[in-house]
Amino acid sequence: DEETARQGIMDAMGGIPIGRPAWPQEIAELVAFLVSDRASAIHGAEYVIDGGTIPTV
Repeated sequence: DEETARQGIMDAMGGIPIGRPAWPQEIAELVAFLVSDRASAIHGAEYVIDGGTIPTV
């Protein structure tokens, strides 16, 4: 079933610290911000929306 498949993917990735993948609306909110005038000074940045899967320092 869908839940078993989703859990299998999360397990294969080593888990996701927040316990779930990002929701599409969470991605959309970042995109909306980046295309807005409020982000006009942001250039060449990279954003990772992975729920903490990739450790950062």
